[in-house]
Amino acid sequence: QVQLVESGGGLVQAGGSLRLSCAASGSIVSINDMGWYRQAPGEQRELVASITSDGSTKYADSVKGRFTISRDTAKKSMYFQMNSLKPEDRAVYICNANVVTTPFHYGMDYWGKGTLVTVSS
Repeated sequence: QVQLVESGGGLVQAGGSLRLSCAASGSIVSINDMGWYRQAPGEQRELVASITSDGSTKYADSVKGRFTISRDTAKKSMYFQMNSLKPEDRAVYICNANVVTTPFHYGMDYWGKGTLVTVSS
């Protein structure tokens, strides 16, 4: 079994910064792509940023230049530095990882429970 646990959410004023973390644990052979999703009230879940196992990154247009995704393979962790936060960034931020649990098998997607980010204007 694999667990993903997010941390680092909270309340911040517009223009401020937060750093989210996602730690993976369990029967992990390797981790392929990882990503941060967010879901605002009444909205669909959206992919905000992703990072491959070799460190290639992609960002949604809404966060480019403000947010930075990174990972530490040895620690089985992923991070999300969020700067210049805006009220519209308010959402539950959810960690996703494609995890290989059996050698020479395809990975499966796992999800964290999310951490709430609130940005006051």
